[in-house]
Order: sequence, then C-alpha cells, then structure tokens
Amino acid sequence: MFSFEAGHRLPGLPDEHKCSRQHGHSYEVEVILTAPSLEEPGFVTDFGALAPFKEFLNAELDHHNLHEILPFEPTSERLAQFLAGWLVQNLQPAIPGRLVAVLVRETQSSWARFDVERQ
Repeated sequence: MFSFEAGHRLPGLPDEHKCSRQHGHSYEVEVILTAPSLEEPGFVTDFGALAPFKEFLNAELDHHNLHEILPFEPTSERLAQFLAGWLVQNLQPAIPGRLVAVLVRETQSSWARFDVERQ
C-alpha cells in the first residue's frame, strides 16, 4: 500500500456538484502483482523493488493539485489507469512479478480499480 496527499477538483462536473470545487484526499494506492512462481526467498516481487514507484508518487503527486499537473481530469479511475501505465513502463521490465491491477482509494468507501490486460 502506498499513499500520498493531493488536492483536485473535477471541473467537468456541474457547479453544484461538491467535487467540482477544490478539495483534497489522502490517497491510498494498492499495486496488485502476480507471478507463475515465487522468487527466493518466497516473493512475487521484493517490496523494495517498488521503491521507485513511491519516489514517483512523492515527487510528482504528493501535496500537488492534480488537475494542474495531470493531462486529464483526475478521477480515481483515470488516476489508477495512469499509475498502472507508469508501473508497466517504468518498473515492469525490472521486476519478476507482473502487474495485475492498480487500486486508487480516495476514502474508505470511494475507490476505483484499473485492471491491466495480459501482455
């Protein structure tokens, strides 16, 4: 589980919708990996190999206004898709596990999951 703090608004929504106004979340990101067999000493992927992802979240998203830095309206769904793409492009070749999905949680009851197609 990874986390970051960020603000956003969804300007594509009607003015009376609460999410059209600037607000923030304590985002939680789950990265779901799979492998046909375990690497020694029994890992799908060593969690340490995911450190560049945490560094990316800290440097690029943490304490930012997402709608100002991302080229899309930052819904949880699009954020999960974006983060999955980053993982596939930047970490997938270097880790033994294969990315299955990324889940982005805004609150305990508001979340979205993006499933990665088999490659």
